[in-house]
Amino acid sequence: MKLTLISQLTGLALATLLSTSAIADVTAKFAVTLSDKTHQGQGVARFVDLVDKKSQGRIKIKPFYNGALGNDVQVTSSLQGGTIEFTVPQTSTLTGMVKEFEILDFPFLFANEQDAEKVLDGATGQKLLDKLPAKGLIGLAYWENGFFNATNSKRPIQKWEDFQGLKFRAVQAKISQETIKALGANPVPLAVPELYTALETRTVDGQGTPSAVIAALKLNEVQKYLSLTKHSYGAFVPLVSKKFWDSLPAADQTILREAAVETRAFQRGVARDQAKSAETTMAAKGLLINDITPAERVRMRAQVKPVWDMFTKDVGAELVTEVTGQLSSK
Repeated sequence: MKLTLISQLTGLALATLLSTSAIADVTAKFAVTLSDKTHQGQGVARFVDLVDKKSQGRIKIKPFYNGALGNDVQVTSSLQGGTIEFTVPQTSTLTGMVKEFEILDFPFLFANEQDAEKVLDGATGQKLLDKLPAKGLIGLAYWENGFFNATNSKRPIQKWEDFQGLKFRAVQAKISQETIKALGANPVPLAVPELYTALETRTVDGQGTPSAVIAALKLNEVQKYLSLTKHSYGAFVPLVSKKFWDSLPAADQTILREAAVETRAFQRGVARDQAKSAETTMAAKGLLINDITPAERVRMRAQVKPVWDMFTKDVGAELVTEVTGQLSSK
């Protein structure tokens, strides 16, 4: 009788151990567009480390940097299909499936980072994230790409008229292309990995990305001018495949959310530090940098008002009012 009981208990313990070990170790891939040294890459590394610590080593995430698994559109589609578990694109990538995300790409929307944080980290930002599960994605938080500045090989941009006639790279989002048209330039949609060669061969004359990205991609090697237009603000959004998410227990889902939010302040700090140091470094290497006067920035914003009118119809006037009502400069 005792032997039978011991045998049963041993069998139960073994079964429990095997069952626990079967679900304990989670492995996942994290697709990253930029390198591990960038503000994006460092944010991912901090997130991966926090998840590892919070899960006591049960959840292992392997980052793949430099677009090794594909561009943002391809990778996001792979998350929806469940073949990749994590990525962190700019919100522009999501506008094709959730049109309300276009509000974040309205040109000259945010005057400073604090306004962006107020909108993104509050109820409005969460309202947008809540639309993603229906598309097979889970949004964990918002990180920072930064303010977009314009580079080109022709002339310094000091007023909106200086954009006229330039072949200017656009992201795949329609609002990016319409903004470039409104400023008088010709939009050429290109993915990030194609950008350096396109500028080098003069397929395009210029582009707009945050200063830290310009430096990371070494675009200063193939551009002459950097104008601090701050014409758009880019937010990254760490995403999880919903198929993967649904396979996790609630406790592990909580770990992922907490790690993304805890990474946020660190990642934004890196983004801002890298933007400043990038401009200093690139200027030392010969890139000609100019600022835009407040008066000319007002003129630029007035010039793109038709873009606001066009896309307000898409995102809804109520959302536009909700966002602009939170801004320091309205």
